[in-house]
Amino acid sequence: MSAVLVAEQLGRYYGQVVGLNDLTTEIAGGVVGLVGPNGAGKSTLLRLIAGEIRPSRGSVRVLGHEPFANRELFRVLGFCPQQDALYEDMTGFDIVRLLLRLGGFAPAEAKARAERALERLSLTARMHDKVRTYSKGMRQRVRIAQAIAHDPRLLVLDEPMTGLDPLGRREVLELLRELGSSGTHVLFSSHILYEVEHLTAEIVLIHRGRLLAKGALPEVRALLSKHPRRVELSARRPRELARALIEWPEVVSVRVQPGAGAEEHLALETRDVGAFYRRLTGLAARERFGISSLCSADASLEAVFDYLVT
Repeated sequence: MSAVLVAEQLGRYYGQVVGLNDLTTEIAGGVVGLVGPNGAGKSTLLRLIAGEIRPSRGSVRVLGHEPFANRELFRVLGFCPQQDALYEDMTGFDIVRLLLRLGGFAPAEAKARAERALERLSLTARMHDKVRTYSKGMRQRVRIAQAIAHDPRLLVLDEPMTGLDPLGRREVLELLRELGSSGTHVLFSSHILYEVEHLTAEIVLIHRGRLLAKGALPEVRALLSKHPRRVELSARRPRELARALIEWPEVVSVRVQPGAGAEEHLALETRDVGAFYRRLTGLAARERFGISSLCSADASLEAVFDYLVT
């Protein structure tokens, strides 16, 4: 099977600003996560793939086509951009139907496809309301609906979870999993590792416009295994808790840091985050330290990239 995407020395520049720089890679297909911190070049790469912009240098082929302004490719590629550029005085249904008509579908089929796509995004009840009355999450659902309505072979989504509430995120994650299982190639960008892990094990990492790593998520995680992971904790007795945690073999360091007002919280590093969480569960159940909140400072890929590039 030929590759879905082939990029060779691909570059895109905005004046003196480098959006993408000398990127060479192939993507065979399936569901693939394009990950990197904000400003890494994810949106630039996806816009090049979708044919919205032309490369400054190098080449990219998508499903065997050069994508820029390629109407033949547009019939088999669906694109959900990050930018919100919906027509405020049109309904969600009218927007999706119009784009289908512009794509060559007959009126009756365009109507049926628009209704089906919006139903899959749980927008049936509001699809005939004006977009200006929609919440941010509903507007994102419309953008996803127009991208899937023509049953594309390749679905390209730029930060598809933006603006969605937790329920909406679960629904969209399930939809994308379903599309991938049915044979649709899905390429999506995210800077949240949780989203990537729940959709695919295959990722492409980019940073500062360059390809940093590509492969299965466990392989990329292995690059991080030598580095401690950061965790933050809040508790009623943070200093007592710090003295207890520093004795644990998987804890590398613990710092007491100022919080809001007179409150303090802990910032710690652990070399085995799984073992740490398992042990912490038992400790929290005893309620001696009054642990009130816990978060991973590595939830954002910004932290992952700090490890990978320094």
